[in-house]
Amino acid sequence: MPEPTDLSLKLKRAGYKLTAPRRAVAQVLEEEGEHLSGNEVLALGRQLYPALSRATVYRTLDLLTELGFIRPILLGDASQRYVASEGGHHHLVCGDCGATYEFDGCGVDQLAALLAKHYRFRIRSHLLEFYGICEGCQKQH
Repeated sequence: MPEPTDLSLKLKRAGYKLTAPRRAVAQVLEEEGEHLSGNEVLALGRQLYPALSRATVYRTLDLLTELGFIRPILLGDASQRYVASEGGHHHLVCGDCGATYEFDGCGVDQLAALLAKHYRFRIRSHLLEFYGICEGCQKQH
């Protein structure tokens, strides 16, 4: 059975039963990085808990999203992917090949502070995406 993670403990504190399948999903989300699709969570989760079902994965992802612990994002492909809901998340997305580049240090924190002050709004997280053409695709044109 997977060990409890911060995400699974948040579920428990929110009053939800901490089952082995939910622990497997939480562990995958925390240990395998972000941008995972539901199918990727399922495949990795089955390595931890072989009886993990597709329905349980998607119900757990929906629950974690509803509780505000994760959020879905769409990148350059058709898959819905998931990231932590806290903090900032930044991407460059190529419109030709779908390549996605994550970056830090975008300076949005200063903008967030100004917006929070001006609108008296408590900002918990942000998502910033720039769409364009990557260097490799530019060379092909």
